[in-house]
Amino acid sequence: MTSFSFDIPTVETERLMLRAAQESDLDVIADFMQSERSHFVGGPLDRASSWKLISGNFGHWLMRGFGMWYIHHKRDDRMIGACGFIFREGWDEPELGWHVHDGYEGAGYAFEAASAARAYGAKHFGLDGVISYIDPSNMRSAKLATRLGASYERDGGMPGTPMVHVYRHPKSGDAK
Repeated sequence: MTSFSFDIPTVETERLMLRAAQESDLDVIADFMQSERSHFVGGPLDRASSWKLISGNFGHWLMRGFGMWYIHHKRDDRMIGACGFIFREGWDEPELGWHVHDGYEGAGYAFEAASAARAYGAKHFGLDGVISYIDPSNMRSAKLATRLGASYERDGGMPGTPMVHVYRHPKSGDAK
């Protein structure tokens, strides 16, 4: 059997660590992806499909050189969500995406993670002024995009989701 490795960077903030998935993360990811809350990010999915999601994310990092990180609280290493960049086949351009798990809303975790991911992506991946695809009914995500300095650009679509709002993030030199 042939094996190879590649590095997925870890990004740290004051409270959070954005890192690659580990096999031990599957339980938390599968629990979230089986919940109704996951419908904004491709769920609900069964456990086997959650495994495929993790594997696909590793493939995304390998093929594109960037991808999603899993957000862990530094204090106790609990996983609280995911954040990073996605550029799947059929999409207009790379997206900055995020989600936090139930019980972690309203504490600024998504803002902290998305701010750090966006800055890292601009500096290290050349992903500056990216978009976020947001379901029109996901008011929390739209509010976060606005708080991050992004502005509504247009209505759009993507494979499997015929209607999304496209928010444009400012370039790093223009960020608020």
